[in-house]
Amino acid sequence: MARLAVIKKEKCKPDLCGWLCMKQCPMNMTDADCIYEDTDKKAGIDEILCTGCGICPKICPFDAISIINLPELKNSTPVHQYGLNGFRIFDLPLIQDKSITGIIGKNGIGKSSVINVLSNSVKANFAKFGEEKIKDDEYFKFLNDLFKGTALQNYFNRLEKNEIKVAYKPQQIVNIPKVFSGPVKELLLKVTTDETKIEEMTKSLNIFQILNRDIKVLSGGELQRVAIAACLLKEGANFYVLDEVTNYLDIFERLNSSKIIKETATDKTALLIEHDLVVLDYMTDFINIMYGQAGAYGMLTGVKTSKAGINIFLDGYSKDENVRFRDKAISFDKESVSESQKIKVVASWTEKDLKVGDFSLKINSGDVKEGEIMGIIGKNALGKTTFLNDVLEEGFGPEVVIASKPQMIPRGEESVMEVLMAHQNYTDNFYQLYVLDPLNIKPLLEKSTESLSGGELQRFAIANTLLAEAHVYLLDEPTAFLDIEEKLKIAKMLKNFIMLKNKSAFIIDHDLVFMDYLSDRLLVFEGTPGIQGISNSPLSMRNGMNLFLKGLNITFRRDDANKRPRVNKLGSVKDSEQKKSGEYYYS
Repeated sequence: MARLAVIKKEKCKPDLCGWLCMKQCPMNMTDADCIYEDTDKKAGIDEILCTGCGICPKICPFDAISIINLPELKNSTPVHQYGLNGFRIFDLPLIQDKSITGIIGKNGIGKSSVINVLSNSVKANFAKFGEEKIKDDEYFKFLNDLFKGTALQNYFNRLEKNEIKVAYKPQQIVNIPKVFSGPVKELLLKVTTDETKIEEMTKSLNIFQILNRDIKVLSGGELQRVAIAACLLKEGANFYVLDEVTNYLDIFERLNSSKIIKETATDKTALLIEHDLVVLDYMTDFINIMYGQAGAYGMLTGVKTSKAGINIFLDGYSKDENVRFRDKAISFDKESVSESQKIKVVASWTEKDLKVGDFSLKINSGDVKEGEIMGIIGKNALGKTTFLNDVLEEGFGPEVVIASKPQMIPRGEESVMEVLMAHQNYTDNFYQLYVLDPLNIKPLLEKSTESLSGGELQRFAIANTLLAEAHVYLLDEPTAFLDIEEKLKIAKMLKNFIMLKNKSAFIIDHDLVFMDYLSDRLLVFEGTPGIQGISNSPLSMRNGMNLFLKGLNITFRRDDANKRPRVNKLGSVKDSEQKKSGEYYYS
């Protein structure tokens, strides 16, 4: 197949456009039914008749059509396709036995789809529909023929014989309380009857104290660790599938959970999707790079070692396959801005003590300057959000206007366009160029906020916050559910916006790569989670990172190729040298 014709059916509205695509198609003008009315009363495209002229995508007023010329394919038959003219995947990741294999790639190209096929929770259809649909008793034969002579053939043979027992940690952990009600321990007893193992696992993941708590009242971080525990505790499991394990977790919990997963998966096999480069590098032995066009197709390169795979992904070009999947390489060098360039104080706060129930927070004084982004880092439950809420309630004075993006973003029936158009700045060219375009908001405009995916909801919420007229912007965990490319693009967008508009920002996040790139200074939170927190006065990036990482007993080095941070192995020569010198991050 030389090209794909993809139609986003939810966007196709022939009753409003009058079938422009059908009328303007050159093949249709020769009486060929290249574009036709499908059974769902929406447009359909015959990919064999399509010449790839590119007219229909340009004239479609709803951006419903994509015509894509594909690179050379290893498998011309899609492994799985979501309907005629729908999204499709052309390959599956190679799994390395008794190792942890990662999948890296941007959102919307089928990473979750491929692990659903591998875990057998979704049956691949090989682009066969209706009468051509593969029968259940022929399913594994078709898979074996498609992947004959590869490691995947052996994998599916073992899956068919029930020699592989899959334990699956889903991406959408917020759905767990919708399908289960009751205490945490009761949920875990459904995957294992061994109470000793439950105690050991929950203690190692720091959730032993919530075993008797109802699932419905857990925080996002607690629910994430319960989901990880349920996956790792499943009796008889020898293949762990984990779809995004870091959302809602702080850096300490991310690395601790990674350590527990690595230890549990010893002599077993695991497959991981993750957008935190530090965790992906720390946890995996091998990497599969997935690339394609969001909402249209996805395919994979061959398996790489972890370091090489991540660096190839960041470079945007795989030499082995001669495939370029990004125009520019991603680098983590950032332009340094001297303190003398940020002089005017926009807002300040004084020393104070707060009490919220049994939790106490000591806030040391500080200020934020015009054009400055203040990063806020620290373990969960140390009062970071409490600090921002206090700023919201008390403010910096009546002359300082604040706009805020919360951690938990509300959803509703209103469309994205209806919400954003309420801002006067929505039609301003500056905001279109520097906010809405980088956040890729256009494809979301007609969707209700209720229907947005996690990443789409995050991009919408950031746009909704920045469109507000304010002096100070507060963003609580803006990278949740975003892929690596989106994180860096948004970091650059935020830096440009704050600098060009002479605004200020406070940002809480647990992705150290993102925070290092974005922040000018740091507010480091210390203390005992859930009991007492201390907000230090603002520190320089070097001093702030050293203070934070010293408290975690972790050091980072930088990759020579792209300057990305990598965790040093605890007790290694590099780790010991950096701790001795007091340079935990920037050496």
